[in-house]
Amino acid sequence: MAYQKVHADQRAPGHSQYLDNDDLQATALDLEWDMEKELEESGFDQFQLDSAENQNLGHSETVDLNLDSIQPATSPKGRFQRLQEESDYITHYTRSAPKSNRCNFCHLLKILCTATILFIFGILIGYYVHTNCPSDAPSSGTVDPQLYQEILKTIQAEDIKKSFRNLVQLYKNEDDTEISKKIKTQWTSLGLEDVQFVNYSVLLNLPGPSPSTVTLSSSGQCFHPNGQPCSEEARKDSSQDLLYSYAAYSAKGTLKAEVIDVSYGMADDLKRIRKIKNVTNQIALLKLGKLPLLYKLSSLEKAGFGGVLLYIDPCDLPKTVNPSHDTFMVSLNPGGDPSTPGYPSVDGSFRQSRSNLTSLLVQPISASLVAKLISSPKARTKNDACSPLELPNNEVRVISMQVQTVTKLKTVTNVVGYVMGLTSPDRYIIVGSHHHTAHSYNGQEWASSTAIITAFIRALMSKVKRGWRPDRTIVFCSWGGTAFGNIGSYEWGEDFKKVLQKNVVAYISLHSPIRGNSSLYPVASPSLQQLVVEGPSFLSEALFSTRATKIEEMDPSFNLHETITKLSGEVILQIANEPVLPFNALDIALEVQNNLKGDQPNIHQLLAMASHLRESAELFQSDEMRPANDPKERAPIRIRMLNDILQDMEKSFLVKQVPPGFYRNILYHLDEKTSRFSILIEAWEHCKPLASNETLQEAVSEVLNSINSAQVYFKAGLDVFKSVLDGKN
Repeated sequence: MAYQKVHADQRAPGHSQYLDNDDLQATALDLEWDMEKELEESGFDQFQLDSAENQNLGHSETVDLNLDSIQPATSPKGRFQRLQEESDYITHYTRSAPKSNRCNFCHLLKILCTATILFIFGILIGYYVHTNCPSDAPSSGTVDPQLYQEILKTIQAEDIKKSFRNLVQLYKNEDDTEISKKIKTQWTSLGLEDVQFVNYSVLLNLPGPSPSTVTLSSSGQCFHPNGQPCSEEARKDSSQDLLYSYAAYSAKGTLKAEVIDVSYGMADDLKRIRKIKNVTNQIALLKLGKLPLLYKLSSLEKAGFGGVLLYIDPCDLPKTVNPSHDTFMVSLNPGGDPSTPGYPSVDGSFRQSRSNLTSLLVQPISASLVAKLISSPKARTKNDACSPLELPNNEVRVISMQVQTVTKLKTVTNVVGYVMGLTSPDRYIIVGSHHHTAHSYNGQEWASSTAIITAFIRALMSKVKRGWRPDRTIVFCSWGGTAFGNIGSYEWGEDFKKVLQKNVVAYISLHSPIRGNSSLYPVASPSLQQLVVEGPSFLSEALFSTRATKIEEMDPSFNLHETITKLSGEVILQIANEPVLPFNALDIALEVQNNLKGDQPNIHQLLAMASHLRESAELFQSDEMRPANDPKERAPIRIRMLNDILQDMEKSFLVKQVPPGFYRNILYHLDEKTSRFSILIEAWEHCKPLASNETLQEAVSEVLNSINSAQVYFKAGLDVFKSVLDGKN
């Protein structure tokens, strides 16, 4: 689960930021809404001003009853509700009839008219209550404990399985237009609002006309990336897999050089190797894992290597997994269209000429090919103990590697739709999955994620059709171009940057939801750790050409899919509908202190600042968040102020520049085994082979400034609330 905090903007409920930006009026994501229609929705009366003018809106039908002497009700419940509460309301305001000699006739006429009027009133009261106060829609500002379960219980594994199989039938199409149309049609039929295509023309790096090769100079043997000899005719069922075993945006060409085993490419590995060998223009044999791939490639490039053979060591995988012959794809793109860095790929944008993003020739290969290159026996011994693959330092292997890629401009399609929020429609929860993109890898994770997000939409919209709406707007997105560096989502984010920075509350990713059947490994920001557990892995950077049957082998009954859908759905509903955002300020302070544990240098200043941060967070949590969770003390203006602070509180830990492949949120861990600031770990590793510690000092300063900024932020929030209370007193 990915999550990013962005800048908050205080606006009145019921106002959309999209309406303020003229540049967005012609875009595909149209988040306009009808204010008059929303005012007529049930549950909105409590947010109207307590005045005669406002209370009389929407009740013009009473004019036909000729009750001009009845004064506008001052009760916020409206005129008809007050008629029910005050038994003497009509007799108090009705005019007395003039005297007449025909008293008996007038008396009977008066009784008849009164009865008729009361009968009409009864009909109108019943109609009003029935149409505007549905029993199954809880009033805004309150959360029905059974609401979420009522929505989620309609999610069924069989429906997800059927949707998955329907999507799988479309993936063989060379153009992803049919898949995008299918998703748009299905989401529209379920009732999602204003489902649109959002297209971008982007620079993709695609496989060449034939598979890449690795040739042993000593024997002249040529191999494909999966270890299959080049002399053998590629099997029909694996020919496409061979093409898609490549590194997108790698340099292309041929390089003949010595293979040097750099293990995981850690600082200690490079330091040890450079003492005994000249690595200039040599080929690194690199394992995936432990650190981000882009970071390790950057280090190898700086060290002077000319090429990289990338693989996954079988010892890093569960015993039940055997990927020895599997090929995979990686992307060397940090995100977005490489030809338009930092700005969207829209008509008129300047395009930079960037056919590759590194000077290295990078080629992913299978573990079986690595074993052939290093003449190694099987990784697992007889006693089932795993022996990592490694090339002995005293042996020399010279190979020739050939990498072929083609760069083309292609259209990437995103599908975007939304459910408008009731009380805070200008606050967005974005839920994203991805769909198959033409010329991409053939894995089926996209079908799994699309089926899951569609199942949640179906369950949600069945409740919306009965009159309920979430408090905040939920935006559903199916991204294109994910395999090439999240291009579709990055371009959309750059396109709507100003809106998203101010109004997005959270991003929930359902990308590749099912990768096994043993453990749950969601990833979340520290403030959401009470909703999920954190556990990222850089082995997931490899995209395998998994067929549909593999997905169904892992989850034949699709019960795992159903469980993931319900777990994710409950998180989405809580963020979208809880009056107070379920973000925990104190968890951030505790996370900061946990990241400072250990024997890191120059830590005393950071510890002192972290202590101040925890004090401010504890006060904020107890003085502001705790009373806000009590409906009796839940003033709308204070809730709005509180949510703005909660929405923005992690922004202090977003830094502009980080090492390649690292998270911009410095609170994110590199993996489940590391609980320290990632940029401090990187700086400490970077300084080991150097005499100067300037890089480390810069990293410490970055962390110190982030902690101080967060402390000031919470303190300012406390001061604002204190001023509001003092002003009322």
